Amino acid sequence: MAPQGSRAPLEFGGPLGAAALMLLLPATMFHLLLVARSGPARLLGPPPYLPEPKALWSPRALLLWLTWLGLQVALYLLPARKVAEGQELKDKSRLCYPINGFQALVLTALLVGLGVSAGLPLGALPEMLLPLAFMATLTAFIFSLLLYLKALIAPASALAPGGNSGNPIYDFFLGRELNPRICSFDFKYFCELRPGLIGWVLINLALLLQEAELRGSPSLAMCLVNGFQLLYVGDALWHEEAVLTTMDITHDGFGFMLAFGDLAWVPFTYSLQAQFLLYHPQPLELPMASVICLINAVGYYIFRGANSQKNSFRKNPSDPKVAGLETISTATGRQLLVSGWWGMVRHPNYLGDLIMALAWSLPCGMSHLLPYFYLIYFTALLVHREARDEQQCLQKYGLAWQEYCRRVPYRIMPYIY
Repeated sequence: MAPQGSRAPLEFGGPLGAAALMLLLPATMFHLLLVARSGPARLLGPPPYLPEPKALWSPRALLLWLTWLGLQVALYLLPARKVAEGQELKDKSRLCYPINGFQALVLTALLVGLGVSAGLPLGALPEMLLPLAFMATLTAFIFSLLLYLKALIAPASALAPGGNSGNPIYDFFLGRELNPRICSFDFKYFCELRPGLIGWVLINLALLLQEAELRGSPSLAMCLVNGFQLLYVGDALWHEEAVLTTMDITHDGFGFMLAFGDLAWVPFTYSLQAQFLLYHPQPLELPMASVICLINAVGYYIFRGANSQKNSFRKNPSDPKVAGLETISTATGRQLLVSGWWGMVRHPNYLGDLIMALAWSLPCGMSHLLPYFYLIYFTALLVHREARDEQQCLQKYGLAWQEYCRRVPYRIMPYIY
């Protein structure tokens, strides 16, 4: 039996904050789905109506959702182009992970393409977003409960640093077990990049196809949003191995926070710009589109350059691409980069992420705040995530981290934050 208490400081406002978030996040997601298709499309106003239960519960949506999850599980289990080891665990072991996310994306695209050519009504998917989001939310709650129960018999070495407070609400939200698995199937790793991310671009495509059916062709704005976000998802899956060093995998347990985020929040809120454009078409001239493409390209260049530099350094500090970078030694034996991208700000990848988020919203024009929800939310998320990361790094690296902060004073935005 795993220990029932932890001295780790509680995050997210403790049990009350966790309970509030478990209500607020699904409510926000459904609010966005409802207002995106309404005429006023007011982000801060009340939804135009509250859906009846029969609008949320749909056997057809349930079948489609379970089929989608089954397909992604099957693709996960296919032979991988590479198997990578994760970070060292408490018991000094390392777990192995299949690197086949991009393969899953390509195979999904081929299957969807074959389905559409055979008459699959993909353009009808936008009309099912509400019941599908309900199925994803219900799945997240049930799945999180099963994960919580599974963690009750997990050894202490398998628990996450912050998910074993002894409070069931908080631990249910944050996740007790760090790497819940059945045999070699890793639930957190699977959910992190597969059903939600690939589902996001599939929903975008369905919205584009429905727009083409309604108006004869997809708009330039819709094409830009689809292209930008497909690039982002494709990049994440192509560099799938990099996720093994992120906070989600190495520190956070797998509970409702990540399960709901991966399965429901990502596909149904990150597609908000495409949802908005279907119901509120926006004129976009080629010169402005070119400027937006340039903004996205700058964001992607920073994002990919910073992440690639960090990953290359972690894999092999002697790599010629990073060997000349200045570092600070720590008591743990690891080195902190203090030049290159990571000498500009402490989280240059977050800076690139935010610039891309702006580019995804700009095709939606400036008449509504709703399409900019992602930028607002993502800014808050990354600032909070950065604060969590700073605290962990201070505890881990001590004086070396203080020296790094002195050398690199700006956290995300140079000269601003």
